[in-house]
Amino acid sequence: MHRRALEKEFSSRVTLSQATPFEIKRIRRELLDLEVDEKTLASALDARLKYLENTRRKEFYVAIDTRKREFSFHFADKVLRDAPLEVGRPRTIVSGKKTWTFAPLTGAFSVTGKFDNGGWRVPEWVYRMDGRKPPKDLPTVANGLGRYVIVLGNDYVIHSPPPPESPLKGVKPGSFMVSEADLAAIWPRVGPATRVYVF
Repeated sequence: MHRRALEKEFSSRVTLSQATPFEIKRIRRELLDLEVDEKTLASALDARLKYLENTRRKEFYVAIDTRKREFSFHFADKVLRDAPLEVGRPRTIVSGKKTWTFAPLTGAFSVTGKFDNGGWRVPEWVYRMDGRKPPKDLPTVANGLGRYVIVLGNDYVIHSPPPPESPLKGVKPGSFMVSEADLAAIWPRVGPATRVYVF
C-alpha cells in the first residue's frame, strides 16, 4: 500500500520534470527493487525526486547511488564525472557505557564544510571498532580521514582514502569514500551550497 502511494506521488511529480524518460524509468525501476522499510523507502523517493528537480537548475551537485556504489558529479542534467564509491557499512560500536551509532544515510543534503590536507583528531570509536584500547591522549593525524573531506553534517562525510598511518583503515562507517583523484577533480566546484543526493 505504501509503495502504491509513493508511486502515485512519484508519477504526479515527474510530470513536471524535464528529466529524460529513460532517467524517470530507471528511478522507478530502482524504487520497485528496493527491499527496505517504509521510512527508508520514503527517504529514497524524496532524494530521487529532489535529484530530478535539480537537473533543471544550472547548478553543480553530487549524486550517490549506494546500491550501485556510484558517485557522480553533475551540472544541471549533465554528468561531469563519475566514479566508483565505497559505502561505509552501518554499525553500532559499544564500549562499556559508551555507544557510537553509524546509521545508513539517504536523503538530500547540503555540504556544510570541506577540508583539504587537514588534521583529524582520531576519535575513540576508531580504536574501539577494532577492539583496540585507545591511547590516553588521542592523536591528531594529518589527513587522517583522507586528503579531501566533504562534510554533510551529523558527522557524515565523503572522504578520500586515509593514509597508512591513520588508525582508520578504509571507509568511515556510514560515510562514503571516493578516490583522491576523483575528489581532487571536483574540489574547486564543491562549496557550502552544493547539494548532495544520497539514495
